[in-house]
Amino acid sequence: MSYSEFIKQALNDSSKIASKHFNNVSSVVIKTGDNNQVLTETDITVGNYIVDAVQKAYPDHNIVDEEAGIIDKNSDYTWVIDPIDGTSNFAVGSPQYGIIIGLLHNNKPVVGGVALPYYDEIITAEKGNGAFCNGKRMQVTKEPRLLSSLVAYGIDGHQENPALTYEECEVFARIVLGVRNIRASGNVSDATMVAKGKYGAYLNRTSKIWDIVGQHIIIEEAGGIVTDFFGKPIDYSNPLTKTSTNYTFCIGAPQLHKQLQEIIHQKST
Repeated sequence: MSYSEFIKQALNDSSKIASKHFNNVSSVVIKTGDNNQVLTETDITVGNYIVDAVQKAYPDHNIVDEEAGIIDKNSDYTWVIDPIDGTSNFAVGSPQYGIIIGLLHNNKPVVGGVALPYYDEIITAEKGNGAFCNGKRMQVTKEPRLLSSLVAYGIDGHQENPALTYEECEVFARIVLGVRNIRASGNVSDATMVAKGKYGAYLNRTSKIWDIVGQHIIIEEAGGIVTDFFGKPIDYSNPLTKTSTNYTFCIGAPQLHKQLQEIIHQKST
């Protein structure tokens, strides 16, 4: 079985688990020290399922799972798993949530997949082979003008340092003024909308490694650009040590990514 086929099967099975518990969440826990992060029993159940599947299929590979933590096999391959991306949405019955699986080889994303259970969609991509949603090839938009594009933006408030949020909102305001409209679902479904060519771009300045690896290769294989928020390459080196590292990203169609970077790097007035 190819990596893509493995991811597709794991996501299909995980979607069934998540769908079974959707709108039937028994408990929600706010993670210590971060009011933005919540946890449900489904996160743990889905995570355990995927981790077990990886260990059976690829017992010599490393694993980084948001809930289960790190499994170090001293491998050049590392699976990066987000059992429920958009747990806050899932917990209140919003359909805007997903499951993300990514594979790093020598610190580079090579395979990725996303499930959107509510929409019955499985998205997969493998380096050099394109990106597909339920078997249909995806391609980022060819729209040349940022001002004519919808752009998604995920933002978390920093209760521990409000100045960071005020600073981010200043840049965010410039982006709002440079696009048609902003969309904010707060999960990987926004990235899939970029890959499908529906949104021009998606940005976030507060995320973790499991939020980005799986979607990274999908965007690239759909013809898009993936960088950190400020246009620099994303560093996945030593991924087993990066579970607490903050990752930022700016993903989008090449021509729109360029225009966003010009806005982001404008000096404050």
